[in-house]
Amino acid sequence: MIDKKAPIDYLTRPVKSIFSNEATIGVLLFLSAVAAMVVANSSWGGEWYEHLWEKEITISFDDKEFGLTLHYLINDGLMAIFFFLVGLEIKREVIAGELSTWKKASMPIAAAIGGMAVPALIFIAFNPGETGKGWGIPMATDIAFALGLINLVRRRIAPSVKVFITSLAVVDDIGAVLVIAFFYTSSFDVDQLYIAGGAWVLLMAANRLGIRNVFFYTFIGISGIWVAFFYSGIHPTIAGILLAFTIPAKYRITKDQFTDRLKILYRKYLKTTTIDTDFNTEREDYLLKGIRSAGDDARTPLQKIEHGLFPFVYFVIMPIFAFANAGLKIEDNFWAGLVEPIGLGIIFGLIVGKFVGISLVSRLMVAMGLAQLPEGSSWKQIYGTSILAGIGFTMSLFISELAFVNREYAESAKSAILVASILACVIGLLVIRFTNSKKPML
Repeated sequence: MIDKKAPIDYLTRPVKSIFSNEATIGVLLFLSAVAAMVVANSSWGGEWYEHLWEKEITISFDDKEFGLTLHYLINDGLMAIFFFLVGLEIKREVIAGELSTWKKASMPIAAAIGGMAVPALIFIAFNPGETGKGWGIPMATDIAFALGLINLVRRRIAPSVKVFITSLAVVDDIGAVLVIAFFYTSSFDVDQLYIAGGAWVLLMAANRLGIRNVFFYTFIGISGIWVAFFYSGIHPTIAGILLAFTIPAKYRITKDQFTDRLKILYRKYLKTTTIDTDFNTEREDYLLKGIRSAGDDARTPLQKIEHGLFPFVYFVIMPIFAFANAGLKIEDNFWAGLVEPIGLGIIFGLIVGKFVGISLVSRLMVAMGLAQLPEGSSWKQIYGTSILAGIGFTMSLFISELAFVNREYAESAKSAILVASILACVIGLLVIRFTNSKKPML
C-alpha cells in the first residue's frame, strides 16, 4: 500500500527543504540586518525604529516586578535562550562530539584560542586607552553565518573542515561566555549568586536522580537561575549556559531494550482490529502512545530539547536580534567611525586577527606533532575558513552592547562589525572559490 500525502504536504515540502538548509540561516540573518538598515535610514520608518526598542514591557514574577525595554528583553531575555542552545551544543560536543577526546579537540581548541587572542591584541594595539574595553568584540565568531556560507562552498572543502570550524566555533563560544562573565560585569550581588548557585545544584541533583521533565528544568532555570542573575548584576544570558549543563544527556533505555520493546508493541499492533473509520481504536491508540514513549526513552532530553529549539532560535530569535541591533543610520559619522581607533581595531581584528590567529596556531600545532590536519583537507581550505571565522556579527554586536555605554563608541563598533563581517564573507568565499577545485558530489 502506498502512503497518500495530504494536499498540505505538497505545499509545506518546499518550505521544509528551505529551512533545513544551513545556508538559509545565514541568508535570513543577512536579510534581517539589511531590513534593519533600510528601515532605520528611511524617512518613513527611521523614527519608528529608533523608538520601538525603547518601549517598556513590565514583567511580574511572584512578588517581584520589573520593567524592561523591548531592546533589553531581546538582548537579555531571548538571547539567554540562544546561549542555552549554545550550552547544549557545547555539552554534546564535550560528551560525545569533536571535543570528547584530546586528539579530536587539540587543534580546534588551540586554533580557537589563537583566533581569540590575536584579534584582542590587535584591538588593544589600536585602542590603548579608554576604548580598549572593547577588546572582546573582535574575538567572536558568528557560527550561524560561518556555517551557512561554508555550506554554499561545501563541494570545494573536505567535510572534516566543516567539523573543524564547527568545533572551533564551539570553543569560541565558550571563550565569549567567559569573557562576558568575567570582564563585562561591573558589580554583582553575592546573595543573588548564592540563590542561582543553589538552583543550579538542585538541577544537577535532579539530573543525577534521573528526573527528565523538561518543565521542571525550565521552571527552576528561569525562576531560580535567570532571575537571580538578572538581580545579581551579572549578565543573565550566562544563566542559559549554566542551565544547559544541567540537562540530562543519557537515554533511559538502550538500543537493544528499545528494539525489544518496539517488537512487542509492533506484534500487538498487528493483532488489533481496525474499525472502518478515520479514527484509531482505543487499543491502537494505546499501542501508538507506547511506541512514542519508547522513542522518547531512547533519546536523551538534551538532544530532544536541542532539536526542538534549533528552528526557534535560528529562525526567530536570531533574526529578531539582528533586526533590533543592526539598524545603524548611514550618515557621515558611520563612515568616520570606520577610521576611528575602535573601527580600525575591530576591522583588522576580525579580518586579519582571526585569519592569522587560527591559521598560524594550526600550522604550529601540526608542525610540532600535537595535531593533524583534518582528513582530506588542505591548508588552502583552512585559510579560507579562517577568514570566514572573521564574521563576528551576532556575538560581536552582542558584546559591543556590553562593552560601551557611550553610544558614540557603540555606534562606531557596530559600523565596523557590519563592514568587517561583509569583508570577511566576501574575501573568505573568494579564497575558497579560487584556490580549491570543485569535488564530485558523493
